[in-house]
Amino acid sequence: MQLTPEINLILNHLQKIQTFNAKDSLDDIRKYLETMSFQLSGKKEAVSVIEELEIPYGNRQIPLRVYYPKGKMTQHSSAVIYIHGGWFMAGGYETHDAVARKLANTTGSVIFFINYRLAPEHPFPAGLDDCLDASKWIIEQSESLGIDRNRIGIIGDSAGGALATAVSTQIGELLKFQILIYPASDNQLNSTSWSTYENGPVLTREGGIQAWKWYLPRKEENNPLAVPALMKDFRSTPSTLVILAEHDPLSDDGRKLAENMENAGVSVQVSLYKDMVHGFMHMGEILNEVQTAVNEMASFAIRNLEAENLD
Repeated sequence: MQLTPEINLILNHLQKIQTFNAKDSLDDIRKYLETMSFQLSGKKEAVSVIEELEIPYGNRQIPLRVYYPKGKMTQHSSAVIYIHGGWFMAGGYETHDAVARKLANTTGSVIFFINYRLAPEHPFPAGLDDCLDASKWIIEQSESLGIDRNRIGIIGDSAGGALATAVSTQIGELLKFQILIYPASDNQLNSTSWSTYENGPVLTREGGIQAWKWYLPRKEENNPLAVPALMKDFRSTPSTLVILAEHDPLSDDGRKLAENMENAGVSVQVSLYKDMVHGFMHMGEILNEVQTAVNEMASFAIRNLEAENLD
């Protein structure tokens, strides 16, 4: 495995990160991701406005952060629903703040970032329920939110890619595009890339096994809404871009998911980022590829939104 000097610099830095006052191993994982994102994401772009909402849904409140792109507060804007990664058990507003800001400004769309419930406190299907119900609410409330309900897409990274895939199979006819960033799509962890990178960089098989164990109750192990590798029905899935990293144990699973979608008739584009590792979207302080990926995602989003507008 040949790694670039930039990636080696990042990996050396990751080994030195220390979390403080962690209550247990789970708290340590969550704080580690927050620290990594804070230290490596780089300078945060200014946006016009950031709002935080609590969506009333059933007997619960779903937290939602809304990013309005810089210099743009127009009515009937396009919108992107963002579902974050973190192995289903970590991540949130602060870990993905820099990425959300970049996407808002580069796409020119309002970003709706869903802060869904996490495992193990809330195993499947709690997180998916939050993502699906919040997505429905955003679409239903589009007029009051100032967005065009006919110009909405969805993006998910890592575990969020699995959740976004599930959301799209349920309401994809209401979405104009889907972007999956190194999606976590299979709980078997038995692909060639998992064998190659079982001890990292960034992710390990041991950590993956624990994450899926916390997230997925045994009775749900064969549920395709939890495990996208098991999905057969993609009839509602919109045009999809899958972004993969070369040195990532999830790369083969992501590529297989893309193949399954394509075989089911979905328009799919796969983009492999050479030399990159899992989570590289959080490493904009050092990696130019972060902006390159954001630009690619924005181009894909805008192209699909404009194509729909012309129909």
